[in-house]
Amino acid sequence: MVFGKIDYINLLPFHVFLKRSSLPNAFKRSCEHQKAVPSSINRKFRKRVVDAAFISSIESKRKSITPLPIGIVAQKNVKSVIIKEGEAKRDPASATSNMLARVLGLEGEVFIGDRALKLYLEAPEEYIDLGKTWHEKYHLPFVFARLCINAQQRFYKKLSAKFVQRPIKIPNYILKKYSQERGISPYDIKEYLKLISYTIGKKEQKALFIFLKKAKRAQKPSS
Repeated sequence: MVFGKIDYINLLPFHVFLKRSSLPNAFKRSCEHQKAVPSSINRKFRKRVVDAAFISSIESKRKSITPLPIGIVAQKNVKSVIIKEGEAKRDPASATSNMLARVLGLEGEVFIGDRALKLYLEAPEEYIDLGKTWHEKYHLPFVFARLCINAQQRFYKKLSAKFVQRPIKIPNYILKKYSQERGISPYDIKEYLKLISYTIGKKEQKALFIFLKKAKRAQKPSS
């Protein structure tokens, strides 16, 4: 069993959950070996290098993929998926975020992940929060990624169900470690994690349907 790990703060609760679990140490080590940015994890998943991973929403629509009802969700604002208006420049780390900017009719430089969160916290007036803009337009949350599986379906379904049963408290020593590595205060990390949820219910499914439909339309060449 090999899990593809995206080492961003938005998945910190899931990583703490795995760390505390009674899963084999070999499985936990494999997560560290397959650590990468979302676009790289997408490729590893397509090539079946990993059995499961949080896959960009735009990629999770493939018919060969089995998504589970959990993912990375912003109910309103997100702070870690932003755009600085101006000359168009995609973030190579995320297909979904680049497409979201396009669907929202925004042009500029897209930033995602912990780097984006740090930039936004330092100068929020310079950036547009894509999660907030989506919510203002559609009054729905936005699903940035879904947990998808290539193999070991029973195992991952059971694991994901356990993850969403109760909130995960992040130990102070882990908060301190991430704070030092990412240059973001423990307080800001905790406040940021309040913006992220993981269950994909009816509202999230509706939002995902709308986004994928609009993304498909945006990808069609204009006549």
